[in-house]
Amino acid sequence: MFIASDEFVEAAAAQGASLGFHPAACYVPHPIQDRSDEEVRQLAASAFEDILAELLAP
Repeated sequence: MFIASDEFVEAAAAQGASLGFHPAACYVPHPIQDRSDEEVRQLAASAFEDILAELLAP
């Protein structure tokens, strides 16, 4: 599984097609780098349940 900003959805799909491998992904709103620490914590908290569910999926 990987986590990336939604700016990279198409790039991830192209890379997955090229490699023949499509891991689970979680996308968060772009951009990330300009956000404050608190904003990044909020992004992480909002994505946590989706990430956990994917990691625990059979």
